Amino acid sequence: MTGAPPEQPRPGERTPAPAPAAPSSGTALAHQRLPLRYARLFLGLVLFAASLAMLVRSGLGNMPWDVLGQGVALRLGWTLGAATLMLSVLVLACWFPLRQRPGMGTVANVLVIGVLVDPFLALLALLPEDLGLPAAVALVVGGIVLNALASGLYIGARLGPGPRDGLMTGLVRRTGRPVNLVRTSIEVLVVAAGWVLGGTVGFATLAYAVAIGPLVHVLLPRLTVPERPAVPEP
Repeated sequence: MTGAPPEQPRPGERTPAPAPAAPSSGTALAHQRLPLRYARLFLGLVLFAASLAMLVRSGLGNMPWDVLGQGVALRLGWTLGAATLMLSVLVLACWFPLRQRPGMGTVANVLVIGVLVDPFLALLALLPEDLGLPAAVALVVGGIVLNALASGLYIGARLGPGPRDGLMTGLVRRTGRPVNLVRTSIEVLVVAAGWVLGGTVGFATLAYAVAIGPLVHVLLPRLTVPERPAVPEP
């Protein structure tokens, strides 16, 4: 048995317009969070460049990849920013045989950090030339904490890993080796190569290697933008 036919409008009456459909909650949340994710990405990359410069300025050792960057810069007569940018592009090129796909965050990582390293170093050059040990150690501690915060912000934005992170995850996937083993192997190789080229290895290098993992482990869950809920099927 069929229902009664819908009531027809009387002569002269306008047919009421249908109410607009409510947007999908998943789509709405995605649009709301995208500006926040980009803001976190770029803030994280700016802070990362600042933290990198802080460790270099301390004179007590660099982060592992920056040991290599400094060594390359010394050999080629380049600035550290130019060497960092070149190394990032070369590492990114290694993604292709590993079938890694860069994201917006990957490209931003290469450009923002490479461009900002030299200005931050110039700013820190305004400090007294002889910092003294307490001030140098303070730069190291502040730089490591700032680096962990920066890593949590740009990784937590979920817009693509940095070139070095992507190299690590690609090698883990292709070789089946544990993350810790792959990451440690890469960093030992780049530190050794950088040291041979004249990069600075010291207390800060070791302190960074020991502290950065636990710090990021604590900060990353608190700084990661939540996944948007699945869009319900109609």
